[in-house]
Amino acid sequence: MRTYQLGRGPNRPVGGVDVFRWDGYDGVGALPFRAMWYQVPAGGVSPQDQHPELELSIVVRGDAAVEVDGNEPVDVRTGDAFLLESGERHVVHNRRPDEPLVVFSAYWYAQAGNG
Repeated sequence: MRTYQLGRGPNRPVGGVDVFRWDGYDGVGALPFRAMWYQVPAGGVSPQDQHPELELSIVVRGDAAVEVDGNEPVDVRTGDAFLLESGERHVVHNRRPDEPLVVFSAYWYAQAGNG
């Protein structure tokens, strides 16, 4: 068994959001997906993102509002998850003005026929 601790891995800030990609940890290269934690500052917003991978995200701490393709944001609370389809433009808002939002995401390329 290996353990990975939030905030103790390699950090790469992206547009004011701290991103901790799992491929920077020892031994993670063998996973069938890529993963990361990210933290959106108190009251902050992530930069808009769009990518070909599917992305499954779990809110670890805080309250998020996820805006997809310019639609009205959807609230996602601690312990809840959201799935982003390939190509969806998305922005993650931190609804809490007093603490960072922490999200774990796993992402992968869809296989033909497996959407």
